[in-house]
Parts: sequence; C-alpha cells; structure tokens
Amino acid sequence: MKTDIDIHRHDHFSFDLWLTLIKSHPEFKAKRVELFSTFFNVEKPIDEVAKAVKYYDDLCNNINEVIGGNVDTFEIYLLILNSLNVDIKQLNQTDLNEFYQKSEDLFLEYKPVVIFDELHNFFDEIKNQGKTINILSNTGFIKGKTMRKFLMNENLDQYIDFHIYSDEIKCSKPNPLVFQEVKNKIRNQELQMELILHIGDNPIADYKGAKDFGFSAHLLKHQI
Repeated sequence: MKTDIDIHRHDHFSFDLWLTLIKSHPEFKAKRVELFSTFFNVEKPIDEVAKAVKYYDDLCNNINEVIGGNVDTFEIYLLILNSLNVDIKQLNQTDLNEFYQKSEDLFLEYKPVVIFDELHNFFDEIKNQGKTINILSNTGFIKGKTMRKFLMNENLDQYIDFHIYSDEIKCSKPNPLVFQEVKNKIRNQELQMELILHIGDNPIADYKGAKDFGFSAHLLKHQI
C-alpha cells in the first residue's frame, strides 16, 4: 500500500504495472478466449481454448523471467493456436495484426482495474516534490503501445516521465539490461542508485532484479 512507501527517502520511482498498480478486468480474459476461438475458427471446446491461453501465457512469462528475453506476442498466439490444432501456416502477419487490434479494442473496453490505493493522489504527491516516475513492465499478450493508451485514458500518463516495456526493448525483468534502461533514461544522471526505488509485486523479477542491479526495491503485497 502507498503508506508502506516512504517517498521522502527516494528521488525516482519505478513502478511495475500488473498486480502492482492494476489487475485485469474480471470479464476480460473470458472475452479474449471467446475472441480467440471465433476469430481463428478454433474447433476445440471453449474450456480447452481457455486452458491453452492460460498455459502459454504463464509459460512465456516464466521463460521471459528465466532467460531475460521477450517472447513476442504473435509467437504466443501461434504457440496457442498450434496446440489447438489450428494450421498456423495458413495465417499471416495481417491476420495476427487484425487479431491484436481486436484484442486491444476488447482490452480498452474491459479495461484493467486500478488496485493501488488513491493512485492519482500518490503520483501527485511524488510529482509535487519534484521527483520523477517511470513504468517498467514485462509484457505478454498486451503490448506496451496498448498500455500507454490505457494509462492516457486513465489520466495517469501525465505523471509518468518515461515508459519501458519488455516487448519494445526485447528483454524482460529481472535482466539487468532492463534496469540499466531505467538508469539511462532518468533525467538526473548523477542520481545515486539507492535513491532510485523500484516497486513491484514479483519477488524475483521486481524485488531481486532491482536489488541485484543496485536500486532500492519495495515488494508490494496487495490483498486482492
């Protein structure tokens, strides 16, 4: 919770997104499974589609964390579809782009829920002290470009000095290259490492990754 974070001890704040600031809309994942099934003419039962989507979502997130790379969104789609006996050779980049656009529309309709207490007020408090903020998020199904649209729609983008998404830099937390990217983008390049605080919910990707790099870190635990 925000009361656990002492903003006076740090000058720059790096925030994870998923399960740190936001969580999925309760209906979104089911709607996405339905879209998967209908758009690609999947002949398997909907519960099998749901299992495949969850399995490869979790697997690719784990792969990203272990090797520090980034499995592309379209690669995740193709792994799922192949497991559901869809002939992926019949698909092309245009099909995948069209599906992503429909997924993005669905995501922005069934938008994530902000779970961080009084987030606008907390960001206001940080910015009013002349301090800076970034978003640092591993991505999977939802690309950074879509997260930017969501944050703009929520009037949160106004507080954020810069965004870093794994699909855009092709590496994922806890890879130290990700945290180096944060350091490189901070306005005050003379800022001491311990004055940079990364906040996230993942003990490995967020907390250990930031600490190993030399940042301060805060492991956030919501009652979700």
